[in-house]
Amino acid sequence: MAALQASTFSTSSCSSTSSSSRRRGSEIRATLQAPKLRPSRLTLPRLPARDLVEELNKRSGHDNTTTATTLTVESKPTDTSRDFDVLKSNSKVVAELYAIMEASADRAEMHTNIGEQRSNWNHLLLTSINAITLTAATMVGLAATTCGTGAPLLALKLSSTLLYSAATGMLVVMNKIQPSQLAEEQRNATRLFKQLEREIQTTLANGTPTERDVKDAMDKVLALDRAYPLPLLGAMLDKFPARVEPAVWWPQQPPKKGLGGSNRERKGSNGWTAKLEEMRQIGGVLKRKDTEEYVRLSKLALKVNKALAISGPLLTGLAAVGSAFVGSASQHQGSWAVFLGVTAGALAAIVNTMEHGGQVGMVFEMYRSNAGFFRLMEESIGSTLKEREMEKRENGELFEMKLALQLGRSLPELRDLAASSSSSSKSYGDTTEEFASKLF
Repeated sequence: MAALQASTFSTSSCSSTSSSSRRRGSEIRATLQAPKLRPSRLTLPRLPARDLVEELNKRSGHDNTTTATTLTVESKPTDTSRDFDVLKSNSKVVAELYAIMEASADRAEMHTNIGEQRSNWNHLLLTSINAITLTAATMVGLAATTCGTGAPLLALKLSSTLLYSAATGMLVVMNKIQPSQLAEEQRNATRLFKQLEREIQTTLANGTPTERDVKDAMDKVLALDRAYPLPLLGAMLDKFPARVEPAVWWPQQPPKKGLGGSNRERKGSNGWTAKLEEMRQIGGVLKRKDTEEYVRLSKLALKVNKALAISGPLLTGLAAVGSAFVGSASQHQGSWAVFLGVTAGALAAIVNTMEHGGQVGMVFEMYRSNAGFFRLMEESIGSTLKEREMEKRENGELFEMKLALQLGRSLPELRDLAASSSSSSKSYGDTTEEFASKLF
């Protein structure tokens, strides 16, 4: 019985195994005999031919050669070492300009302090010399009323003579150095150094400065140092020059040989037009009218100052001589000595007050400085218009605006002045009677 069951179980196992193997075989055959998929035909767009691409580039305004060149240039690696050198050079220029700007600010402060000191000299010396002179004149009057020839008379005579002598010496020194004129020189120097400082700040703010900017700034500092020296001994400007010239505080540039190009070349280039070229006539008006007028006023102020500078010490000297003869044996001589001692002393005080209280030296320096300002404008106009290359000039519209501001005129007034000066010089050969500047 057990043997029968075992054989039955083995038979069923064999049959199931054979049936499963048959199913797997059929599945494999079905898979192998499955219909193959027919691939679909994909249509890709054809690339345009080379001739078509070139034709399209020509129609659109492009050039293959230019494009290739551009791509080649852009694909080049940047030269980092050259960029570093340029950056290093620019940083050096900026550092130099900052150093010059600091020196200009320091110079301005120095001139401000010294100008205040010399202005105080003018007031203190004026007050002291007038007090000494009037005291000496009073002593001469008292000596004339003293009876006898005793010690009181001798003391008054000796004191008045010493005071007049001291006043004469102080007046000679004061008239030689002209403290009011020295103070005006320092005020001008302060203003110009501050102006230079602002110019450097503008250069640094506008863009990348160059070595040329550094050289120009250095030249301006040195020119100002020569024009307005700080020390008195050896370097002081002559207060009574034999020939009156406008003050010069800017570096002198060598004259340019090239003249401006034709009107066709100049038109519309860097803001310059043929109309703006008439600004040359304004330079002529500045030379003929404004500069000459202020030179004439400078000469007049110098003559007045010379007369007062000679009269003051001369009067105090005469007063000293008169005070020495007060109380002499001769009554006639004694009366003239008293008259001379008192009257000359009073006149000396008046002359000293007119010269230094009125600051005639300062007026002379102011007129001389104004004449220098107009000469600087004249040279600036001439050097700008002589430049052939328009790109090297200052922008024409900006130059016109600066010129109008410096002369205290509006733009239409400036153009009318240039047009009237040009027409009068061409038509009749006469110069306009109008001054260029409305500021002074």
